[in-house]
Amino acid sequence: MNLELSDDAVEYGRQALRAFAAAGGDVLVQQAEAKPGDRKALVVPALTELGAFDLDVRIDQECAEAAAALCRSAGYWALPYPLAERLARPTDLDADGLIVVSDTAPTAAVHGLDHRWIAVGLDGARSSAMPTSAAGPGFTAALQLTQIDAGGAGDIALGLVLPCWTLLGMLDRAIELTVAHTTVRKQFGQPLSAFQGVQFQLTDAEVERSGLEVLAKHALWSQDTDDALALRLASIEAAEVVFRVCHQLHGAVGFCDETTLSWLSRYSQPLRRLPFGLSATRDQLVRRVGRRGLTGLFA
Repeated sequence: MNLELSDDAVEYGRQALRAFAAAGGDVLVQQAEAKPGDRKALVVPALTELGAFDLDVRIDQECAEAAAALCRSAGYWALPYPLAERLARPTDLDADGLIVVSDTAPTAAVHGLDHRWIAVGLDGARSSAMPTSAAGPGFTAALQLTQIDAGGAGDIALGLVLPCWTLLGMLDRAIELTVAHTTVRKQFGQPLSAFQGVQFQLTDAEVERSGLEVLAKHALWSQDTDDALALRLASIEAAEVVFRVCHQLHGAVGFCDETTLSWLSRYSQPLRRLPFGLSATRDQLVRRVGRRGLTGLFA
C-alpha cells in the first residue's frame, strides 16, 4: 500500500503551480467564463509546456502520481479545463479524453471544447460522447452518447480518481484563503483567527481535507473501482464541510466575484455533482459492495 507520492511527482506539482500562476492564475477562469470557446487556447499551452499529455498514466505508476499532483495544482487555481478527463483518456480508442457518466442525463464540464470524448458508465459500457447544449454552470454540457463497446471496466477507477485530486486542490486553496482572511480580518481588536470558535471550525475543515488527501493517495495506488467510488463519496463530503466553513468565515464577501473563494466554490460544483452527487454516489457504492464491504483504508 502506497500512501505517499514520489518526490518527483510532488516537485512536478510545484512546477505546475508556478506554470499556471505564470499563465494567468486566478484570471484564467474569469477569462474562460467570459469566452468559453477560448478555454483551450488559454490553458493548453501551459499544459503542453509541462508535458502533461506525455504522461503514460495507465501503465507507469510514477506518471500516475505525477498526473495526480498535476490535477491537484489545476484545482488550486480552478483551472478552467477538464485536465483530469484528458489525462484519463483510454489508450485503445482514438480519443482525447474519458468521462465517467451516469445512466440518466449524462453531463460533463466540456462545453466549448472540440475534443473527442469517450464516456464510460459504471457498467463498463463505453460510448462516443458529443457535447450538445450547455446544461449549467462550470462549462457543463449535455452529452449525446453513441455506444461503442462494453470494455470500459478498467477505465472507471482512473476516471473517478483523478477528478477527486482536482477537487482536493480546490480544498487546499479554500482553506489557505480562509486562514489568510481570518488572520487579517479583525473583530473586537483582535484577528478572527484568535477566537476559539474560528479555530475549531478551521480544524474541522483541515481534518476533512487531510483525511481526503490520504484516501486519494490510496485510491490512486489501488486502481480499484470500489475504492474510487469510496474516494468520490469522501471527496464530496469533505468539500461540503470545507466550503461551508470557508464561506461562513468569509461572510457575505465569500459569495462575491471579487473574492477568489467564490470562483473556487462555483467551479467545484461540477466536480461535486457529476457524474453523481452525494446520495447517488452512496447508492452506487452500496450496490457494488453489498454486504462484503470495502477493504484497506475504506473498510
